Amino acid sequence: MVPTLTLNSGYLMPILGMGTFSCDSIPEDELVEILLNGMKLGYRHIDTAACYGTEKAVSKAVLKAVEQKIVSSREELFITSKLWGTDAHDDLIVPALKKSLENLGLEYLDLYLIHWPVRLRKTEKYFPIEKEDIMVFDMKSTWAGMEECKRLGLVHSIGVSNFSSKKLSDLVDFAKSLLLSTRYVEMNPFCQQKKLRNFCKEKGILVTAYSPLGAHGSVYQGVDVLNHPTLNQIAHSNNKTAPQICLRWLYEQGVSIAVKSYNEGRMKENLQIFDWELSEADRSMIANIPQKRVTCGEFFVCPNGVYKSVEQLWDGEI
Repeated sequence: MVPTLTLNSGYLMPILGMGTFSCDSIPEDELVEILLNGMKLGYRHIDTAACYGTEKAVSKAVLKAVEQKIVSSREELFITSKLWGTDAHDDLIVPALKKSLENLGLEYLDLYLIHWPVRLRKTEKYFPIEKEDIMVFDMKSTWAGMEECKRLGLVHSIGVSNFSSKKLSDLVDFAKSLLLSTRYVEMNPFCQQKKLRNFCKEKGILVTAYSPLGAHGSVYQGVDVLNHPTLNQIAHSNNKTAPQICLRWLYEQGVSIAVKSYNEGRMKENLQIFDWELSEADRSMIANIPQKRVTCGEFFVCPNGVYKSVEQLWDGEI
Protein backbone atom coordinates (compact mmCIF):
# COMPACT_ATOMS: atom_id res chain seq x y z
CA MET A 1 0.00 0.00 0.00
CA VAL A 2 1.20 3.54 -0.76
CA PRO A 3 2.50 5.38 2.35
CA THR A 4 0.68 8.53 3.50
CA LEU A 5 1.48 12.03 4.75
CA THR A 6 -0.62 13.91 7.30
CA LEU A 7 -2.17 17.19 6.14
CA ASN A 8 -2.46 20.06 8.61
CA SER A 9 -6.21 19.42 8.53
CA GLY A 10 -5.47 16.10 10.24
CA TYR A 11 -6.38 13.91 7.26
CA LEU A 12 -4.02 11.40 5.63
CA MET A 13 -3.03 11.85 1.98
CA PRO A 14 -1.35 9.05 -0.01
CA ILE A 15 2.14 10.04 -1.14
CA LEU A 16 1.61 8.70 -4.67
CA GLY A 17 -1.60 9.24 -6.63
CA MET A 18 -3.01 8.73 -10.13
CA GLY A 19 -3.41 11.85 -12.25
CA THR A 20 -6.12 12.13 -14.91
CA PHE A 21 -5.14 15.34 -16.72
CA SER A 22 -5.47 15.09 -20.53
CA CYS A 23 -7.21 11.72 -20.14
CA ASP A 24 -10.47 13.02 -21.61
CA SER A 25 -9.29 11.77 -25.01
CA ILE A 26 -9.28 8.20 -23.69
CA PRO A 27 -12.58 6.32 -24.01
CA GLU A 28 -14.34 6.46 -20.65
CA ASP A 29 -14.51 2.68 -20.17
CA GLU A 30 -10.79 2.41 -20.88
CA LEU A 31 -9.96 5.09 -18.32
CA VAL A 32 -12.16 3.32 -15.77
CA GLU A 33 -10.13 0.13 -16.27
CA ILE A 34 -6.85 2.03 -15.97
CA LEU A 35 -7.96 3.48 -12.64
CA LEU A 36 -9.21 0.10 -11.44
CA ASN A 37 -5.87 -1.49 -12.32
CA GLY A 38 -4.12 1.24 -10.35
CA MET A 39 -6.29 0.61 -7.32
CA LYS A 40 -5.60 -3.14 -7.58
CA LEU A 41 -1.89 -2.31 -7.45
CA GLY A 42 -2.34 -0.20 -4.31
CA TYR A 43 -2.97 3.38 -5.49
CA ARG A 44 -5.54 5.13 -3.31
CA HIS A 45 -5.39 8.76 -4.49
CA ILE A 46 -7.13 9.84 -7.71
CA ASP A 47 -6.57 13.39 -8.93
CA THR A 48 -9.18 14.94 -11.21
CA ALA A 49 -10.65 18.38 -11.95
CA ALA A 50 -13.81 19.93 -13.32
CA CYS A 51 -12.06 20.97 -16.53
CA TYR A 52 -10.39 17.58 -17.13
CA GLY A 53 -13.64 15.91 -18.18
CA THR A 54 -12.72 12.82 -16.16
CA GLU A 55 -14.89 13.14 -13.04
CA LYS A 56 -17.57 10.75 -14.33
CA ALA A 57 -14.97 8.12 -15.22
CA VAL A 58 -13.52 8.44 -11.72
CA SER A 59 -17.04 7.95 -10.34
CA LYS A 60 -17.47 4.69 -12.25
CA ALA A 61 -14.02 3.47 -11.20
CA VAL A 62 -14.71 4.18 -7.52
CA LEU A 63 -18.09 2.42 -7.68
CA LYS A 64 -16.58 -0.65 -9.39
CA ALA A 65 -13.65 -0.73 -6.95
CA VAL A 66 -16.09 -0.96 -4.03
CA GLU A 67 -18.33 -3.48 -5.82
CA GLN A 68 -15.34 -5.68 -6.71
CA LYS A 69 -13.96 -5.30 -3.17
CA ILE A 70 -10.71 -3.82 -4.46
CA VAL A 71 -11.27 -1.33 -1.64
CA SER A 72 -13.42 -1.90 1.40
CA SER A 73 -15.29 1.40 0.97
CA ARG A 74 -15.07 4.88 -0.57
CA GLU A 75 -13.43 6.02 2.69
CA GLU A 76 -10.32 4.06 1.74
CA LEU A 77 -9.79 6.40 -1.22
CA PHE A 78 -8.55 9.99 -1.45
CA ILE A 79 -10.24 11.98 -4.22
CA THR A 80 -9.09 15.44 -5.34
CA SER A 81 -10.85 17.85 -7.69
CA LYS A 82 -10.42 21.52 -8.57
CA LEU A 83 -12.35 24.77 -9.01
CA TRP A 84 -12.02 26.23 -12.51
CA GLY A 85 -11.83 30.00 -13.11
CA THR A 86 -15.33 30.23 -14.61
CA ASP A 87 -16.66 29.20 -11.18
CA ALA A 88 -14.34 31.41 -9.10
CA HIS A 89 -17.25 33.72 -8.26
CA ASP A 90 -18.84 34.17 -4.83
CA ASP A 91 -22.15 32.62 -5.85
CA LEU A 92 -20.70 29.73 -7.88
CA ILE A 93 -18.01 28.14 -5.68
CA VAL A 94 -20.24 25.95 -3.52
CA PRO A 95 -22.46 24.99 -6.50
CA ALA A 96 -19.33 24.11 -8.52
CA LEU A 97 -18.18 21.72 -5.81
CA LYS A 98 -21.66 20.22 -5.58
CA LYS A 99 -21.57 19.69 -9.36
CA SER A 100 -18.22 17.91 -9.08
CA LEU A 101 -19.61 15.75 -6.29
CA GLU A 102 -22.60 14.91 -8.49
CA ASN A 103 -20.28 13.94 -11.35
CA LEU A 104 -18.15 11.87 -8.98
CA GLY A 105 -21.12 10.25 -7.23
CA LEU A 106 -19.65 11.24 -3.86
CA GLU A 107 -20.94 12.91 -0.72
CA TYR A 108 -17.63 14.66 -0.05
CA LEU A 109 -14.21 15.31 -1.57
CA ASP A 110 -10.99 14.65 0.30
CA LEU A 111 -9.33 17.70 -1.26
CA TYR A 112 -10.63 20.66 -3.27
CA LEU A 113 -8.26 23.16 -4.89
CA ILE A 114 -8.43 26.55 -6.57
CA HIS A 115 -7.06 25.42 -9.93
CA TRP A 116 -5.35 28.70 -10.93
CA PRO A 117 -5.18 32.21 -9.43
CA VAL A 118 -7.57 33.29 -12.18
CA ARG A 119 -11.19 34.36 -12.47
CA LEU A 120 -12.96 33.95 -15.81
CA ARG A 121 -16.31 35.29 -16.94
CA LYS A 122 -19.23 33.02 -16.09
CA THR A 123 -19.74 30.55 -18.92
CA GLU A 124 -20.67 26.91 -19.40
CA LYS A 125 -17.49 26.09 -21.33
CA TYR A 126 -13.99 25.57 -19.95
CA PHE A 127 -12.05 25.94 -23.22
CA PRO A 128 -11.00 27.70 -25.29
CA ILE A 129 -10.12 30.62 -23.02
CA GLU A 130 -10.84 33.96 -24.67
CA LYS A 131 -8.66 36.86 -23.58
CA GLU A 132 -11.70 39.04 -22.95
CA ASP A 133 -12.98 36.43 -20.48
CA ILE A 134 -10.05 36.90 -18.07
CA MET A 135 -11.06 38.96 -15.05
CA VAL A 136 -9.32 40.28 -11.93
CA PHE A 137 -8.92 37.42 -9.47
CA ASP A 138 -10.44 38.18 -6.07
CA MET A 139 -8.35 35.89 -3.91
CA LYS A 140 -10.00 36.79 -0.62
CA SER A 141 -13.61 36.14 -1.69
CA THR A 142 -12.66 33.01 -3.62
CA TRP A 143 -10.89 31.58 -0.60
CA ALA A 144 -13.87 32.48 1.58
CA GLY A 145 -15.97 30.33 -0.76
CA MET A 146 -13.52 27.46 -0.34
CA GLU A 147 -13.72 27.78 3.45
CA GLU A 148 -17.51 27.67 3.15
CA CYS A 149 -17.23 24.40 1.22
CA LYS A 150 -15.26 22.95 4.11
CA ARG A 151 -17.64 24.38 6.73
CA LEU A 152 -20.54 22.69 4.96
CA GLY A 153 -18.75 19.33 5.15
CA LEU A 154 -18.51 18.99 1.36
CA VAL A 155 -14.71 18.60 1.51
CA HIS A 156 -12.21 17.51 4.15
CA SER A 157 -9.27 19.68 3.08
CA ILE A 158 -8.82 22.70 0.81
CA GLY A 159 -5.84 24.21 -0.96
CA VAL A 160 -4.55 25.86 -4.11
CA SER A 161 -2.83 24.95 -7.35
CA ASN A 162 -0.44 26.97 -9.53
CA PHE A 163 0.06 29.78 -6.99
CA SER A 164 3.48 31.44 -6.79
CA SER A 165 5.16 31.83 -3.40
CA LYS A 166 4.11 35.49 -3.37
CA LYS A 167 0.45 34.70 -4.09
CA LEU A 168 0.54 31.93 -1.52
CA SER A 169 2.03 34.35 1.02
CA ASP A 170 -0.77 36.84 0.29
CA LEU A 171 -3.31 34.07 0.85
CA VAL A 172 -1.75 32.93 4.11
CA ASP A 173 -2.11 36.49 5.45
CA PHE A 174 -5.89 36.16 5.62
CA ALA A 175 -6.64 32.43 5.29
CA LYS A 176 -7.40 30.42 8.39
CA SER A 177 -4.02 28.70 8.65
CA LEU A 178 -5.30 25.24 9.47
CA LEU A 179 -7.58 25.28 6.44
CA LEU A 180 -4.84 25.82 3.82
CA SER A 181 -3.69 22.21 3.55
CA THR A 182 -1.81 21.74 0.30
CA ARG A 183 -0.41 23.47 -2.75
CA TYR A 184 -0.27 21.65 -6.12
CA VAL A 185 2.56 22.72 -8.38
CA GLU A 186 4.59 21.48 -11.30
CA MET A 187 7.64 19.88 -9.69
CA ASN A 188 10.31 17.50 -10.94
CA PRO A 189 14.13 17.50 -11.25
CA PHE A 190 13.77 20.08 -14.04
CA CYS A 191 11.49 22.39 -12.01
CA GLN A 192 12.55 21.91 -8.40
CA GLN A 193 10.56 24.74 -6.76
CA LYS A 194 13.09 25.35 -3.97
CA LYS A 195 11.69 28.72 -2.89
CA LEU A 196 8.13 27.43 -2.80
CA ARG A 197 9.06 24.26 -0.93
CA ASN A 198 10.86 26.25 1.74
CA PHE A 199 7.90 28.59 2.17
CA CYS A 200 5.40 25.73 2.42
CA LYS A 201 7.58 23.85 4.89
CA GLU A 202 7.72 26.93 7.11
CA LYS A 203 3.91 27.31 6.98
CA GLY A 204 3.07 23.62 7.38
CA ILE A 205 1.54 23.36 3.90
CA LEU A 206 2.06 20.11 1.98
CA VAL A 207 3.36 20.42 -1.59
CA THR A 208 1.94 18.05 -4.18
CA ALA A 209 3.95 17.61 -7.37
CA TYR A 210 2.20 17.30 -10.71
CA SER A 211 4.08 16.60 -13.96
CA PRO A 212 6.61 14.66 -11.83
CA LEU A 213 8.22 13.24 -14.97
CA GLY A 214 8.65 16.60 -16.69
CA ALA A 215 5.30 16.28 -18.49
CA HIS A 216 6.79 13.46 -20.57
CA GLY A 217 4.52 12.57 -23.47
CA SER A 218 1.96 15.25 -22.57
CA VAL A 219 0.51 18.03 -24.66
CA TYR A 220 3.19 20.34 -23.24
CA GLN A 221 6.01 18.37 -24.88
CA GLY A 222 8.15 18.70 -21.77
CA VAL A 223 11.61 17.40 -21.04
CA ASP A 224 12.01 13.78 -22.14
CA VAL A 225 13.13 12.16 -18.91
CA LEU A 226 13.61 8.80 -20.60
CA ASN A 227 16.50 10.23 -22.61
CA HIS A 228 17.99 12.75 -20.18
CA PRO A 229 21.70 11.90 -19.73
CA THR A 230 21.95 12.91 -16.06
CA LEU A 231 18.90 10.92 -15.02
CA ASN A 232 19.93 7.94 -17.12
CA GLN A 233 23.36 7.97 -15.52
CA ILE A 234 21.84 7.99 -12.04
CA ALA A 235 19.30 5.33 -13.07
CA HIS A 236 22.03 3.06 -14.39
CA SER A 237 24.13 3.36 -11.23
CA ASN A 238 21.09 2.49 -9.08
CA ASN A 239 19.71 -0.23 -11.39
CA LYS A 240 16.51 1.80 -11.71
CA THR A 241 14.68 3.69 -14.46
CA ALA A 242 14.78 7.43 -15.11
CA PRO A 243 11.13 7.86 -14.04
CA GLN A 244 11.87 6.03 -10.79
CA ILE A 245 14.76 8.45 -10.16
CA CYS A 246 12.39 11.40 -10.64
CA LEU A 247 9.79 9.96 -8.30
CA ARG A 248 12.32 8.89 -5.66
CA TRP A 249 13.85 12.39 -5.70
CA LEU A 250 10.41 13.90 -5.14
CA TYR A 251 9.67 11.44 -2.34
CA GLU A 252 12.89 12.46 -0.62
CA GLN A 253 11.77 16.11 -0.76
CA GLY A 254 8.80 15.23 1.47
CA VAL A 255 6.11 16.00 -1.10
CA SER A 256 3.15 14.00 -2.39
CA ILE A 257 2.99 13.14 -6.07
CA ALA A 258 0.30 12.88 -8.76
CA VAL A 259 1.67 10.78 -11.62
CA LYS A 260 -0.16 9.84 -14.81
CA SER A 261 0.41 6.49 -16.47
CA TYR A 262 -1.81 4.28 -18.63
CA ASN A 263 0.51 1.25 -18.66
CA GLU A 264 0.19 -1.33 -15.88
CA GLY A 265 3.90 -2.15 -15.98
CA ARG A 266 4.85 1.51 -15.48
CA MET A 267 2.22 1.87 -12.77
CA LYS A 268 3.89 -0.99 -10.91
CA GLU A 269 7.32 0.50 -11.54
CA ASN A 270 6.23 3.87 -10.14
CA LEU A 271 5.32 2.19 -6.85
CA GLN A 272 8.81 0.73 -6.46
CA ILE A 273 10.44 3.86 -5.03
CA PHE A 274 10.03 3.45 -1.28
CA ASP A 275 12.67 0.89 -0.22
CA TRP A 276 15.90 2.49 -1.49
CA GLU A 277 17.43 5.97 -1.60
CA LEU A 278 19.54 8.25 -3.73
CA SER A 279 23.15 8.93 -2.78
CA GLU A 280 24.51 12.37 -1.98
CA ALA A 281 26.29 12.31 -5.34
CA ASP A 282 22.96 11.52 -7.08
CA ARG A 283 21.24 14.39 -5.30
CA SER A 284 24.06 16.77 -6.20
CA MET A 285 23.79 15.87 -9.88
CA ILE A 286 20.04 16.47 -9.82
CA ALA A 287 20.52 19.80 -8.04
CA ASN A 288 22.65 20.98 -10.98
CA ILE A 289 20.08 20.21 -13.68
CA PRO A 290 19.08 23.46 -15.49
CA GLN A 291 15.62 24.61 -14.45
CA LYS A 292 12.63 25.36 -16.68
CA ARG A 293 8.88 25.60 -16.25
CA VAL A 294 6.77 23.54 -18.64
CA THR A 295 3.28 24.52 -17.44
CA CYS A 296 3.46 28.28 -17.92
CA GLY A 297 -0.23 29.20 -18.04
CA GLU A 298 0.35 31.33 -21.13
CA PHE A 299 -3.36 30.93 -21.99
CA PHE A 300 -4.05 33.37 -19.11
CA VAL A 301 -1.59 35.98 -20.41
CA CYS A 302 -2.63 38.98 -22.51
CA PRO A 303 -0.75 42.27 -23.17
CA ASN A 304 -3.81 44.25 -22.05
CA GLY A 305 -5.07 41.75 -19.52
CA VAL A 306 -4.73 41.05 -15.80
CA TYR A 307 -1.49 39.10 -16.34
CA LYS A 308 0.55 40.78 -19.04
CA SER A 309 3.30 38.16 -19.06
CA VAL A 310 4.10 34.68 -17.80
CA GLU A 311 6.60 36.29 -15.42
CA GLN A 312 3.81 38.38 -13.88
CA LEU A 313 1.55 35.33 -13.49
CA TRP A 314 4.32 33.50 -11.60
CA ASP A 315 5.78 36.63 -9.95
CA GLY A 316 9.14 35.95 -11.56
CA GLU A 317 9.53 32.47 -10.03
CA ILE A 318 10.74 29.35 -11.81
